[in-house]
Amino acid sequence: MTAIAEKPTTTEPRGHDGRVITPRKRRPSARLLTGATLSYLMLVALALIYIYPFLISIASSFKTDAEATQNALALLPGTVTFAAYDRLFNDTDIARWAGNSVLITVFVTIGRMFFDSLAGYALSRLKFRGRTLLFAAFLAVLSVPNVVLLIPRFLILQQLGMYDSYAGMIVPLLSTAAGIFIMKQFFDSIPVSVEEAARIDGAGVFRTFWTIVLPMARPALVTLFILSFQGSWNEFAHFVVSRQSSELNTLTTGVASLVSGQLGEGNQYPLQLAAAVLMTIPVAILFFIFQRRIMNTTAGAEKG
Repeated sequence: MTAIAEKPTTTEPRGHDGRVITPRKRRPSARLLTGATLSYLMLVALALIYIYPFLISIASSFKTDAEATQNALALLPGTVTFAAYDRLFNDTDIARWAGNSVLITVFVTIGRMFFDSLAGYALSRLKFRGRTLLFAAFLAVLSVPNVVLLIPRFLILQQLGMYDSYAGMIVPLLSTAAGIFIMKQFFDSIPVSVEEAARIDGAGVFRTFWTIVLPMARPALVTLFILSFQGSWNEFAHFVVSRQSSELNTLTTGVASLVSGQLGEGNQYPLQLAAAVLMTIPVAILFFIFQRRIMNTTAGAEKG
């Protein structure tokens, strides 16, 4: 009895010797390679254009005043010196400025995350008369330039007795229309059904918001945290109209006083740029730590 040869069970093509023939990978066409190369070159060029001023700031902070004036665009200092940083820490109140900036930024960031989340949840979930009109008013505020509100803000702070105080610098920044808009849109993407179990258990509106909905809005909270930190850390116009004492200077207003030449004659470019570089470090570190969370905000909303 002859044995019947079993046919190979695989459907892959085989040669005469029975070996599996692996298909060759198609190489990308010359047109695709050219297009990809041009795209990358364009992105690199745009990145260099964007980062070049910051590189100049770092390089110039290690130059002398004369070299910063004569060869301002050079990325490599002819003579590396730390004189600008030495003057910055010894001849200015940068430690006080930094402390004021940290204090204000912490309070403003926490306040915006809390109040913007509450307002966004109220506009998303609570049914009350005039809700649509109120939300439209928030959107209208977004279209108003901040400089238009400076004088009214100054007058209000004076009437309330909050001018030239920490309260006057912090309280007006505790909530923003942009933050409320971000949180409201994210809460709209969360199904209402996730709150039904909490309501059955007798949880109130705030408890439902705090224990159920807010933890699900973590991606939006991270985005709001970064925007609030960056916005309050770099705020300048509000601090100009809300205080007068030099003891309340923040890093932004303090660096602005350096630009006015309060430490003597000369352009003082290295001194000013050294202060600007130090100001940028906290925001840059924060962004690089949380940039992945920002990118996942939309995905988090869809999963919610």
